[in-house]
Amino acid sequence: MTAARTGWALWGDRLLLAITIIVAALWLLPVIWVVTMSLKPNAELMRSTWGFIPYPFTIENYTNLIQLATVPRWLVNSLIVAIGMTLLVLTVSSLAGYAFARLQFPFKRTIFALMIAGLMIPEQAVFLPLHQMFADWGIHNTHAALVMPRVAVPIGVFLMMQFFRAVPRELEEAAELDHASRFTIFFRIMLPLSVPALTTLGLFTFIHAWNDFLWPLVSATDADMYTVTVGLASIQGNFAMSEGLGSVMASAVFASLPIVLLFLIFQRFIVAGVAMSAGK
Repeated sequence: MTAARTGWALWGDRLLLAITIIVAALWLLPVIWVVTMSLKPNAELMRSTWGFIPYPFTIENYTNLIQLATVPRWLVNSLIVAIGMTLLVLTVSSLAGYAFARLQFPFKRTIFALMIAGLMIPEQAVFLPLHQMFADWGIHNTHAALVMPRVAVPIGVFLMMQFFRAVPRELEEAAELDHASRFTIFFRIMLPLSVPALTTLGLFTFIHAWNDFLWPLVSATDADMYTVTVGLASIQGNFAMSEGLGSVMASAVFASLPIVLLFLIFQRFIVAGVAMSAGK
């Protein structure tokens, strides 16, 4: 009976693996198709867009895109916004998460409930007051205007709070016996232990900031302040008419490539961070 159950379990694992591979392949097909079209001449794409082999092969679509004078500026803007937002989110989320997890202060439950309620409010619902507020301050078309609305992230605070709650209190108590202050405990003990969670939150924040389109479209009206997503979207219509479909696909690959590379490099930290937060 045990051998039979083991055999069925083995076949079940194989079936699950096969289904996972099939679903992953189906998900990758559109991505491969986009990359293939970006590597084909536009004259060939005018005849047919089918096929997953880039033949004849060309990188002309990418060279035409890179030669645009504004593209490097858009890349710099996206890097400044994504890095700045990531650092600020990590700072605010780690401090707030530790406070909710370990400290006692007035109206703690009320403030936490209000923070969680922020998860239920669509970000588009606050665009109008944000736009008016930033217009009154005169900071539209600046990097600060692109970063500030996304610094306070409720899900980031919640993730860090859950992680800090899982850390044994004995570590803090031992530090308190050595007369360590609360800030020393946070920076010397809790923060180093939270590297997996911080890495996960940082990667998700960076990806969200890099791919963000709607708020930069609202706030940045000067072409020199466009991010990559807004800038490439603004020229795709012209590319489709003048350069062709291959150039449009090249712009899509160009905007996505940094995020794909970042995810591939740090994917083990993402898995570790999520597993530790969920498991504990």
